[in-house]
Amino acid sequence: MIEEIRQTYPKAYIAINEATADSEFSMASDVLTCSLLKTLAASKPGGAFLELGTGTGLSTSWILDGMDESSTLISIDNDDKFLSIAKRFLANDDRLTLECTDGGDWVQRNMEQKFDYIFADTWHGKYLMLDEVIGMLNPGALYIIDDMLPQANWPEGHAAKATLLVEELEKRKDLVLTKQCWATGIVIATKRKV
Repeated sequence: MIEEIRQTYPKAYIAINEATADSEFSMASDVLTCSLLKTLAASKPGGAFLELGTGTGLSTSWILDGMDESSTLISIDNDDKFLSIAKRFLANDDRLTLECTDGGDWVQRNMEQKFDYIFADTWHGKYLMLDEVIGMLNPGALYIIDDMLPQANWPEGHAAKATLLVEELEKRKDLVLTKQCWATGIVIATKRKV
């Protein structure tokens, strides 16, 4: 088996990818990760989805492509320059709500909401407010993070933070966890019914 995407790319992906290159955004999820996000999204029909860290909407387009028509996705980012790219190409999808806000503020205001799938691709829900975001998962819901293998754009000291995060996730009794040394390093967890 080779690491090759054989899925159809989302319609908006190519245009978003070109706009992303022009914007100099350098934190986009890679296409292997995006393909997995699509496949996992398809496992949650009628699901409530949350993406923390929209960026320019590359991964958002794949999540939407995997979702069925009765699912909904809320995607949060704090940088309107990049979020405006996602808005330009994805805002016509009625299943999607894009919000430009601080991730921590959004989580604080919405902790009572429950989700079937959370892709935490920013500090909040990953390195910050982990307990709060895990608490927003329904039983059986998916929690997904990427960039857990060393990345060229990591600041000094970030590797230790990533290691500590994985160790913390491994200790949790409310999650069933799989670590994948594939793509950029992905962790997928399922919330146990407590």
